[in-house]
Amino acid sequence: MTHDPGVEVLENPSHRFSGVPPQGGGSQDAAVDEGSAELRVRLYQSGTGLSIFAHDTSAPHTWHRAPLEVSAEELLDRADRLLAIWRDRVVFHRTTEPGYGQRVGGRPLAESVDLTELPELTDPLVEKLADEGFDLLHVMLDGTGYDLGRFREFLLSSLAGRQQLRISFDSDWQLPWPMLAVDPAECDSPWEAFLGHRHQIEQARTGYPWDHAPLGRRERATASLNKDTTLDHVARAHEVQKLLEERSLLTVRTRGSELLEALSRSVLREDVMYFWCHGRFVNTGASSQVLTVRLSDAEDIDGPVVKRKRRFYFRSPQSRFKPFVLLNACHSAKAVDPGRLKHLGQELIDQGADGVLAPQIEIPEAFAAEYAYAFLDRYLTGAHTAGAIGQWLVRRFAREFHNPLALVYSLNGGINTRLELVS
Repeated sequence: MTHDPGVEVLENPSHRFSGVPPQGGGSQDAAVDEGSAELRVRLYQSGTGLSIFAHDTSAPHTWHRAPLEVSAEELLDRADRLLAIWRDRVVFHRTTEPGYGQRVGGRPLAESVDLTELPELTDPLVEKLADEGFDLLHVMLDGTGYDLGRFREFLLSSLAGRQQLRISFDSDWQLPWPMLAVDPAECDSPWEAFLGHRHQIEQARTGYPWDHAPLGRRERATASLNKDTTLDHVARAHEVQKLLEERSLLTVRTRGSELLEALSRSVLREDVMYFWCHGRFVNTGASSQVLTVRLSDAEDIDGPVVKRKRRFYFRSPQSRFKPFVLLNACHSAKAVDPGRLKHLGQELIDQGADGVLAPQIEIPEAFAAEYAYAFLDRYLTGAHTAGAIGQWLVRRFAREFHNPLALVYSLNGGINTRLELVS
């Protein structure tokens, strides 16, 4: 099924702005501001096209709205193209000439987390990725309509400004928002062009929240590690498990049947649910696929089976399912169009998860483990929100390792979620 996109702006779209401010980096390496202002952007179907509106919460009575002129088909195709470029140019890049410490045919950008010794590869690569991210943003907002022009001016001004924002993109179509970019030519470095580097970003959940069964006050967090033991050899994998053991009451599951049994309980007490396994697409019909993950056995865990296991508890105040989920499996941030079988991450959000953080493409195992350790180490302190940690990690991996792969991780809900031991 295809849809045409549009953008929506309320009241006077030219109120309070007159152009794009300088985009210089300035404080881009400063600590992430967890109290930053909020910007909400909604992309939705309006008639035969798409519409979008934006709301800056610092101006509560001002909304901006316009119709988009790009078709949904082109927008989604461009998004898939951007993901393919990241996959092919970063994860699956192969060396064709021998270099110091490299082997011909190797995948140097995937074999190590630290890419500081490969500037001849990473510098032009990051420039290209930023250009491609800006191109997708340009394509989405391109057009000649007056309202669209005023909306474009407002949104680009907000995205390119110096103020760090917490941005919620509410859309039935999940675009690779952190990989989009403002004009790199106006930034001090191409790294600073990426939206995921400049701001905290989430794909917003839809619908009203509901009450869950309370757990009272607890001394320690409760967590689960749902893993494929064939990944135990990966560097840092054991350190991630040790971190969870030391900082939480940990349940380790290695079989899909154990996970399904836990999901079938009315009250799941977990604050953090960590998946360390493979993701893959399974055909469900002539033209459809569903994303599944497997632990150490052959049991496929997907969105429909999660929905079935929690069918009788859906939005019941006597049940509880509110973990923050780090779904560290390839492709697991992928979403499907409305009306199709939901992928695992989408279903976990629908069932009440406080947020799902997952990669949008294949992710190298070494990087995935390093990212998980760094994220969980900060999240389990209870001092930082998931959105702030995600942005901090993008900047840290860029600054310390010259590695752009933290931008691959997408946050579905949970931008303001932090570990709390009182409910």
